[in-house]
Formats: sequence, C-alpha cells, structure tokens
Amino acid sequence: MKHRSEHDLVVLGSGIAGQTTATTATEAGLDVLLVEKQPALGGSSAMSGGWFAFSGTPEQTEEGIEDSEDLFRHDLLEGGGHLNDPDLVDTYLAHQHAAHRFLKDHGVRFREVAISSGMSAARGHNSEIKEVLATLHAAFAAAGGTTLTGTAAQRLLTDDGRVVGVLAEGPDGPVELYGRRGVVLATGGFSRGTEMLKVFAPEQLAAIPYGGRGNTGDGLRMAWRLGAGMADMSFVAATYGSHPETGEEFHELLTAYYMGAIVVNTAGRRFVDESIDYKALGRAVLDQPGGLGVQVFDSRVRAQSHRGIPLKDMDTLQELGHLHEADTLEELAGLAGVAPEGLVATIERYNAAVAGKAADEQGRTGLCNGVGELTPIDAPPYYAYPAKALMTTTYCGVTVTPDAQVTTVDGEPIGGLYAVGEVVGGFHGATYITGTSLGKGAVFGHMLGAALAGTDPQRENSGEQRQDSSEQEEVAA
Repeated sequence: MKHRSEHDLVVLGSGIAGQTTATTATEAGLDVLLVEKQPALGGSSAMSGGWFAFSGTPEQTEEGIEDSEDLFRHDLLEGGGHLNDPDLVDTYLAHQHAAHRFLKDHGVRFREVAISSGMSAARGHNSEIKEVLATLHAAFAAAGGTTLTGTAAQRLLTDDGRVVGVLAEGPDGPVELYGRRGVVLATGGFSRGTEMLKVFAPEQLAAIPYGGRGNTGDGLRMAWRLGAGMADMSFVAATYGSHPETGEEFHELLTAYYMGAIVVNTAGRRFVDESIDYKALGRAVLDQPGGLGVQVFDSRVRAQSHRGIPLKDMDTLQELGHLHEADTLEELAGLAGVAPEGLVATIERYNAAVAGKAADEQGRTGLCNGVGELTPIDAPPYYAYPAKALMTTTYCGVTVTPDAQVTTVDGEPIGGLYAVGEVVGGFHGATYITGTSLGKGAVFGHMLGAALAGTDPQRENSGEQRQDSSEQEEVAA
C-alpha cells in the first residue's frame, strides 16, 4: 500500500534552486515538502565552487568594481551566442538583487568578488556553498518545512492535465506526494546520466564524470513524458581545468589561464585562445591527445593563488602533488609529460606576442573574455597543471515561462508544474558564464517561492508582503 501525504508545495531536489524555493515559500507561510533522491542534501550545488553572479552589489561597490545590469545582460547574450531566451535573461536581471538580499539576510557572506569565464567585469561572488545550503535548510526546517531524503521521484501525477503530485520510491517503498499548489522540479541535469549523454552529447562521455550522484536526468524524463519542451540540449559541454585524479571530496578546478597561464598539449603547443569561456575550452581540450591540456605559468601567476577559493587555490593543488614546479621550462616539461622543445618554442612565441613583436598564434588579446593585460611567462620558478575537462553540469533542459512554469513543445504552460535551476533550458544558450548556475538557482528559486506563496519577491525582504489570501490563491492557481 502506497504512503500518501499532502502539502501546499512539493519541491524535488535540494541543491541551491530547490532549497531556495523551499525556504522562501516556507518562510512565507506554505507547507512545503522538500524531496531529495540522495541520502545527503545539496546535490551538485554542494560540489560546486560556490560562485554566484550578481551585478550592482555592495560588494562590488566596496571594491571599486565598475559593472552594470546592461553590461551583465550583454555578457549573458554574447556568451550565449544570442541563442538564450532574452525574457529569462531579463527576469534574472530584474530579480537578482532580491535574491542577493535573501542570501545576505540569511547570513551568507561573499568572500571574494572576481572576474571569471564569460565576464567583462568582476561579478563572481564567492561563498562557502556547503554553509550556504546548510543555513538555508536550517531556516527551512525552523519555519516548519518537511524533508524527505533517499526518496527518488519516478512519475508526475496529474488530474485533468494539471500536475498535482509525484509518485516516488522512498526507503520504505512507494509514496504519493501531493502538492496543492504544484510540484517544482529542481532535480538538476544529467552529468551522471550516461544514457542521456549518449543521446545528447556522446562526445562528452570522454570527460571526467562529476556532479551530484543523483543527477541522471530524472526530472527531465518526467517532464518529457508530459510533453515538455527542451532547450539548449545541443550545447552540453564539460568544463576545462580539473586534474585527471580529481576526486569528489574537493572542488578541484583551476583557471590559471584567466590569470596569465597558457594551455598546451603534450607536444607543448597551444591549440586555443585561453581567454574564452571554460566550456568552449573543455570542447577544445577533448580533441587533444589524451584529452589533456596542461596549464603553464610562472611565479607571477602563482602569486595570485588564494587558498580556499575555488578556481584560484594553487596552494592546495601543489600540496596534493597535482601542481608541478621547476626552475627551467625544460625540467617542467619533463615533470608534466610535455615535449620540452615544443614547450620552450611555444613560450618564446607567446612572450614575443605579449611584447608586441608578433601576432598571437591563437589570437589571444586578454586574460579573460578579452579583459586583462597579458604578461610574459619569464619569471621562474615555472609551474604546470595537467588538466582535463570535467562534466560538472549540463545547463540544458525543460522550457519555462519567465515565472518558471514548465511549457510544452508548443509553448503552452503545464498547469501545476514548475522548474528552477539546472533542469531548466533556455537561459544559458550556447555557453555558461561563471556564477550563473548557482545564481540562476537562487534568483528563480526565490522568485518562484515568493510567487507561489503570494508574496512580492522584490519587497518581501523589507517585510512588505501582500496579505490578501484570495490573491494568494489566484497566484497559486
């Protein structure tokens, strides 16, 4: 006999998107059930580097960083090859400050603001993501939210075409979980879904598998059965910059190439403009022998290490034995398994280009996305970090309206079904900008949680909320 429970809202997935949705809605007065497939909470978010992309923040102002909503929008659309849905982009921009306030009001501290993949200004706000998730879940529980772990959603339940719940398999057998105001898919992508990768991106099977163990595409499949549309499925790509022995316990991803490093293959030759986004770099590296690209840099770049900050923590990488150091390029090449003659010749050509004596052989003009002044690699000791592409996230999925309602292949909303986070397609387009994954989860999750509870996400953090219960019911319907 199936166990049955009813709530105002059922949220599937406990990464930043699901957790933000659940916490926001619960604090606004809804009875919310948060369902997680794995025994532990957090999903892929808990394995991420903790970067959120926001513009116009106090943190940027304090550091004298010049940025704007217009520049952010330009970067999102340019990075996405203008293939992303502009309505979703505009919704993110319109609600980013509310999400930023929500996080700050819950004690989130951003440790650093930095420029990274796809940005024209420093807008990556770094957090201790596991602490963020734990804090939000504690607030969710304190507000009366209910959590089920080890419970895998299997099929969406409908009534006259409207999604009213989900059939799931729990530790004690099948359960039917009903949501009076609907079901929210926050189930992530399919970085661990071998079968789905075979269908949509078979070449990416050569990348190192990563991401949450539960990210096998369950939410996508359930929505697909109901006729949901899909977007960005052809843009799945791994992220470049992880050591071949990268493990799940530590977010090992180095982007020294955005600080002045070059990337070479085992022949010691460059093969790509290192300033492009790291998803595009991931595609390029997969085509190299062994799927390997070695980041090579000198003491100037090494000095920019920031311990504990993902993408920049060279100190920890060296302690792990993954970062090689040598006084000469020839010795470095031997340690990293790179042809010495090729590496020396490549560095000579690169330094000549930086000095303005020749054109750069890969057309590189800046450190990151065309921003930042190039520096020569000539200050020993020298360093090498062998790295591959890491399949962290798939950044594609169901089509949604700007208010996060899932739509069919014909663009019609599916009643009672919402989606936030990595399971959503259409926002990123052709590629991904650092921080917009966690950012998207927080922004749309906060917006949706507030809307389903009948509050205004732009005002709720100031304590101003709409109290009309009939209006709440209308929003929920």
